[in-house]
Amino acid sequence: MREYLLTLCVTAAVTYLLTGPVRKFAIAAGAMPEIRARDVHREPTPRLGGIAMFGGLCAGLLVADHLHNLNGVFELSNEPRALLSGAALIWIVGVLDDKFEIDALIKLGAQMISAGVMVMQGLTILWIPVPGIGTVSLTQWQGNLLTVALVVITINAVNFVDGLDGLAAGMVCIAAAAFFMYSYRIWYGYGIEAAAPATLFAAILMGMCLGFLPHNMHPARIFMGDSGSMLIGLVLAAGAISITGQVDPDGMALFADGERNVTHAMLPVFIPLLLPLGIIALPMADLVLAIVRRTWNGKSPFAADRGHLHHRLLEIGHSHSRAVLIMYFWAALIAFGTVAYSVHSASMWIVLMIVALSALGLVLLLLPRFTPRAPRWAERLVPPRYRHAARAAERAAEAAARDASGREPAPVGAAGAVQGPVRASGVNGATALGARSRFPDRRKAESAR
Repeated sequence: MREYLLTLCVTAAVTYLLTGPVRKFAIAAGAMPEIRARDVHREPTPRLGGIAMFGGLCAGLLVADHLHNLNGVFELSNEPRALLSGAALIWIVGVLDDKFEIDALIKLGAQMISAGVMVMQGLTILWIPVPGIGTVSLTQWQGNLLTVALVVITINAVNFVDGLDGLAAGMVCIAAAAFFMYSYRIWYGYGIEAAAPATLFAAILMGMCLGFLPHNMHPARIFMGDSGSMLIGLVLAAGAISITGQVDPDGMALFADGERNVTHAMLPVFIPLLLPLGIIALPMADLVLAIVRRTWNGKSPFAADRGHLHHRLLEIGHSHSRAVLIMYFWAALIAFGTVAYSVHSASMWIVLMIVALSALGLVLLLLPRFTPRAPRWAERLVPPRYRHAARAAERAAEAAARDASGREPAPVGAAGAVQGPVRASGVNGATALGARSRFPDRRKAESAR
């Protein structure tokens, strides 16, 4: 565990230290595109954060290769080299896309080629567990096609959810933490050496995300871009393939007296082996909904829009930070709930806890629908938006603006004054060389989008 933690810390430190110089390089290189209609940020922000994340990945693998216990992962398995080669290819394509806006079909082809590179070096699915049957061996073509499909789906799921500051990095970090707990339990608890590469990948992925998050939290100083989102998606998929398709469930010895048809005894085996799908459940749902929505509207599945889950959270009234925290909450509930259920599947308390937390999550989702008003004696202790006078002034200003223009009113500040459109004077102060510009009411400006 100490060596895993050391690898994680080195990866996070290298990623964090590289992000600052990479940000300056992205500004100098002009990797700072204009704001698009679907974007929620208000000022041009540099991309290319994936360069720092790739540097952290290389540093983590290099340190692990020189540690006493983790060195065996490189000697007994070719999976770390397969991961590095596939990650390098997808990272190069992502850097080019951040700078020159590559066509979506070209990126899709590059994702398939990167998956193929990992397959050729041995990182592939050999068998899959099927409840009621056991372990089913796959042919070479079946395993290769399933591996490529899983890599492409995971990369695009992470890429689709990368729409708010800190969202993709935080959700993947939560998923990697849950995945590390599960794979470490298999490797250390059951003595299955085949789970060691997946444990290493999860630790490095956590370090990459933790090192980048301080620069990417709202308001973001730099975006990871496709070079970062596709990279962490590929690393997440590599760990899923390694633990799910190459670790034999029979080695966990959880079957009672060899009875393979006892459903309850099989749950701890097959439920956690679906953990890779559980930890990307939210990005996967967002991906499926986006494809269905765009196809239904007669658009290309690759055509960007503002219908993602995080966009909908902003539309119903959540602030930027609250929308990100809500997505974190659901990602953690699904990922850690699956891990907890895999450890104690017979405990009813775990099920009840998951149900209670799900109810809490629904309340958080509907929070903007409620408009609590503080008593007059407590108005000095609460934000202005909960005060009677401020809310009355807001409604009066909105009605006056509606009567005067016949259109939707401009955003209203906390004091009730109608604000005009916010215009940035130059590039983002968090992403450029000048001082950061201050918005009069940043919360309302973002929630209106």
